[in-house]
Amino acid sequence: MLTLGIDDAGRGPLIGPMILAGVLVNSEQEKLLKRYNVRDSKQVIHPERTRLAKLIKENSLADKVEKLSPNEIDSSIKSGTNLNTLEAQAMAKIINEINKGKYTKEKIKIIVDCPSVNIKAWTITLRKYIRITDNIELFCEHKADANHVSVSAASIIAKVQREEEITKIKKEFSSYGDTGSGYPSDPITQEFLKKNGNALKDSGLFRKTWATWKALFPDKQQSTLQGF
Repeated sequence: MLTLGIDDAGRGPLIGPMILAGVLVNSEQEKLLKRYNVRDSKQVIHPERTRLAKLIKENSLADKVEKLSPNEIDSSIKSGTNLNTLEAQAMAKIINEINKGKYTKEKIKIIVDCPSVNIKAWTITLRKYIRITDNIELFCEHKADANHVSVSAASIIAKVQREEEITKIKKEFSSYGDTGSGYPSDPITQEFLKKNGNALKDSGLFRKTWATWKALFPDKQQSTLQGF
């Protein structure tokens, strides 16, 4: 049996995309990733994450990344699709992209780090978007990134991709100042938003359905963030 681990990075930031990643491994590769000390990305500093991401890609059967831009997130929420459902759709894309061709002849155990407090309901939602289910076993769990090496690997791939996206953003918008981490709790990000929100409101940089944006620019956005 093969194992596909799936996790996300950048679910909560005000700035930049959310990244979702899947890593498909066989049993020997799982053992190897454990020997490499692949673990939850939150337990790994940036240089080691970058090194481990390379090792993961070299020692897995497949890896797949989905990127959701601020505009995609906002448009989905405005249309009535909450963030939990949007993430289920993106994770299903990863599953569908990997579970095709020769892999449909394999049994695949899929382990997902569940973003919702209601695991049962969210699992039902995820299943709706998966095209082929005959060969899979699906497990959605909290803290899966800490408990399963395949999900830890996915968390590292997602985090490194998110960091690369933020590096690009910092360079592109360097003339406006430091964007910080992009998280609403970051004082640097808060200051960047206050100074540049109006000027950059149409740049695609910000998630304007977030409460942080609406608190500062109440007349700019009327829709509410659902499921966050």
